[in-house]
This record gives sequence, structure tokens and C-alpha cells, in this order.
Amino acid sequence: MRQLPSAAADPPTTGGSPKPDEPSRRRRDYSAATRSKEIDIDTRELLAHAAGRAADHLAHVADVPVFPSEDALDVLRTALGSLDDDGASAIDTIDQLADAVAPALVASAGPRYFGFVIGSALDATVAADFLTAAWDQNSYNHVTSPAAAVVEEIAGGWLEELLGIPSTASFGFVTGAQGGNTVSLAAARHHVLAQAGWDVERDGVNGAPRVRVVATAERHATIDRALRLLGLGAAALEPVPTDDQGRIRVDELARVLSSGPSGPTIVCLQAGNVNSGAFDNFAAAFPVAHQRGAWGHVDGAFGLRAAAS
Repeated sequence: MRQLPSAAADPPTTGGSPKPDEPSRRRRDYSAATRSKEIDIDTRELLAHAAGRAADHLAHVADVPVFPSEDALDVLRTALGSLDDDGASAIDTIDQLADAVAPALVASAGPRYFGFVIGSALDATVAADFLTAAWDQNSYNHVTSPAAAVVEEIAGGWLEELLGIPSTASFGFVTGAQGGNTVSLAAARHHVLAQAGWDVERDGVNGAPRVRVVATAERHATIDRALRLLGLGAAALEPVPTDDQGRIRVDELARVLSSGPSGPTIVCLQAGNVNSGAFDNFAAAFPVAHQRGAWGHVDGAFGLRAAAS
């Protein structure tokens, strides 16, 4: 891990109050000793209790049904019921929630779940999630949480190193496949329309040059949804046939590209077909796309991590 420089010592005081835009370090003493005095013992007990309920779930997740029954869902609806006018203690609230919801959960953290491609969580990441929830940072940017911004910069650099991505590449952390494809296709939309002389951030998509989106017939459904969200529309898609493993046929890619008009074009490829795990032939497909001036988008949600092995 990269070592961050230690914080500088407090400057000598010269009297007077700190400037409004210079928060006092003395007021921001967040050492463990200070916090242990400030935190209410009930809060500490509550957090430990919630962690215990979470640990109980993980300890038995291999033994419970993978998918809940309708009876379990009916019990959940009844247990939560209508909004109550009377309050409850924090610990009682946690217990009511865990007792009601746990029997109706999908055991996606267990060893017998094979429903979808779901990323699992290590014990360390679960514990880290507790920490980040308690820290309660607004991680929008460097102004709202400088620490979160620094952590993001470092973690992004780690990923670039692990995956063999140039350090000059920009990056962003998203919620999953839908967020990743939407953000990346937004970047593609910006680039191809800018090349055509259209500022989509200023002028929107109304009246913009039509954008062709050429994608494998076995693309993930999040590609289609991203196009709808971005105002390009699902009708912009031009599917390309695949082989028996779901890889795009490069000869068909060339045919589809040449059969349509020239202009702003995005070609969507896959690093990991969701059904077979197969990768498109990037070495052959990208030159074909670039010959037509197309932007190449790679959906790596299900396979890019293989670069780290």
C-alpha cells in the first residue's frame, strides 16, 4: 500500500480566533481517546449489536434456503405492517428489522447461490462498510469530503495498476454494470457528437446528429437501458451476429458498419459474455471500428477482472 504523508504539526498560535474559512484543528480533535469520551455508551452497544446480527446472518447463510418462499414474504409484510405512531428503542428497531427481513433474504452471500453474476463481499469489506456508514461522508467531491476524494484517487490508481490500464486514463467508481455502461456511453456520446461539431452538454440531444450504436446481439441488457437513459434510444442499436460462444463476428461487424451511413458511431464490445464468459476479439474488432471513425466501448463488467490474475 502507498504510504500517505503524516499530517503536519499544528502551527504556533498567535492569539485570536481562526479565520472563518480555516477550521480550528483544536476543535477537530478526532482522536480515539476523545471520541471514546464523547460517544454515548448506548451507541457503542447498538453498533456492536447490529454487527452481531450481521455476523449471525453470515454464519448461517450456507444453511438457509437460497430463495425465500412466498410464506416468508407474507410474514415479512405482516411483521413490518403499517407505519406505527409509537417509537421504539434503537436496539428494538434493529431486532425487529433483522427478525422480519432475514428469513426472506436471498442468500446471495452463500456458497449455493448461482442466480446472477453477483460480486461477493469479504469479511474485511463488510467491516469497512460499517466504518464508512458511521463516518457518513458526503463523498461528492474534494470539498464535501477531502479524505474520500484522496481514497478514491489512490484506489483508482491501484485498479489501473492491477488491470494494466494506462495511468493517464480517467476513472470513476459506479454502482454496477448499469452505472458503468451508462457513464461510459455518456462519454462516448460526448466524444462522437463533439467530433461532429455538436455540444451535447450545452444543446442536448434534440436536433443532434443521429448516433449509430453497433453492438453484439448478445450484449448485456444494461446497454439498451443506458441508451434510453441517455436519450439516444434503443432504436439506435444495430445488432451484430455472434458465434456459438457469444463473441461478436468481426466479418459481420464490418458488414454492419459499412451498410449504414457515416457519422457519429459507437461500437460496443464485451470483455466477458454474461452467459459464456467469452471475450470479443478486440485485436481484430477495434481496427474495423476505427476505420469507420467509431468510438469503441468495452463492457468489462463480467470479465475485465481477469486482467488482474
